[in-house]
Amino acid sequence: MVTIPAGIILLGILVFIHELGHFAVAKLAGVKVLKFSLGFGPRLISRQWGETEYMICVIPLGGYVQMLGEGGEEQKPLSKDEQSRSFAEKSVWRRLGIVAAGPFMNLILPFLILPVAFMVGMHWPVYLDRPACVGHVHPDSVADAAGLVGGDCIVAVAGQSVDSWSEADRALLTRAGDSVVLQVRRQGQRESVYLFEAEAGVEGLQGLGLSPEQAAVVGALAPGMPAHEAGLAVGDRIVAIEGQPVDSWYDLRPFIQKSGGASRSFLVERDGRRLELDLVPVRQDGQGDFLIGIAPQLEITSRRFPVREALSQGTARSIELIKLTLVFIKKLVFGQVSTSNIGGPITVVQVAGQAAQNDLASVLSILAFLSIQLGILNLFPIPVLDGGHLLFGLFEVVFRRPLSLRVREAAQQIGLLLILLLMALAFYNDILRFFAGGQ
Repeated sequence: MVTIPAGIILLGILVFIHELGHFAVAKLAGVKVLKFSLGFGPRLISRQWGETEYMICVIPLGGYVQMLGEGGEEQKPLSKDEQSRSFAEKSVWRRLGIVAAGPFMNLILPFLILPVAFMVGMHWPVYLDRPACVGHVHPDSVADAAGLVGGDCIVAVAGQSVDSWSEADRALLTRAGDSVVLQVRRQGQRESVYLFEAEAGVEGLQGLGLSPEQAAVVGALAPGMPAHEAGLAVGDRIVAIEGQPVDSWYDLRPFIQKSGGASRSFLVERDGRRLELDLVPVRQDGQGDFLIGIAPQLEITSRRFPVREALSQGTARSIELIKLTLVFIKKLVFGQVSTSNIGGPITVVQVAGQAAQNDLASVLSILAFLSIQLGILNLFPIPVLDGGHLLFGLFEVVFRRPLSLRVREAAQQIGLLLILLLMALAFYNDILRFFAGGQ
């Protein structure tokens, strides 16, 4: 089980990049850095190099850089040399630069690593480049309520023409929470479908309850399950069950559930010839859905880009991710999308850990995505976040004086409460997702 350790390592990389920004600019500004920590709480590893103590701590959910003269941690009077190297004694513009450097590093990271991902080879499902044709509409979903059906091909979203599944995803994400009109091609005719409050979250069309066309081809087998025991093999195309034609992967579930655990005859195509196999669907622990232990074969395409094109593609993708994140946050703040889309550390570690088990391009892509989230989140004008400190500094620039200590302390307490509430909501959503996704 490498998902959690790998996820923590990738999260640690993002935190390191963020804190490195604060650290580097503080050093350039002549500020004495007392501590550089990855994580919070008790120390796991600690070493003093020069004037700075470098630490890795128990709770891997963040980090910090502690500077001389920051937060009033020193009780003894400072010497003349220490005063010149105190964060509090630096000009407001230098302090603003030090604070902004952390989020800036997170936002600049995607522009550095995504071109590398395109050079080493990007992998993505083939359906993303194909027309947005619906293979299955999940019952009781937003799409089902709107009247979308299997076979519909989406050709426009809110008047914007789309030529592929990925284009439809992007067009939909920018309108999350709004009422949207989809133009679909259905049996040769063009029709309009109305989506009220099209809240798809970050999943796009799949968040509405739509799945792409998927052939009934076996991509994986669970050991010890009926399909494996009956001799079904990866690459087999299921043609019929009990004589009933199977046109897509989504036809399988109704057949299997209707079996009631009785033996069913599967006609499969393998290497140009047809075989008939008998399978008996089973329930795990005697309850739940009937299963035979197979997963679909997902068509994947990959491509390596030359340096110049990789730089162009990586830059464009970075800008697109920043724009989509800003649009999503805006809609979240104005209540146009549900707060259930907020993810916390558990989700971050899971997503990062799953990516870490794939290829380098997947790792770099998820690092870029999460780095943008971290950078933008830290720019929120909430005290205790970098954005709150930037707001204090800008007040000082405009009014030529800093906020009073009393006002700053009160703002910090309010900010801390807001962050705790946000974290509680994120953890709650994480726990719900964890149990909802359990098998």
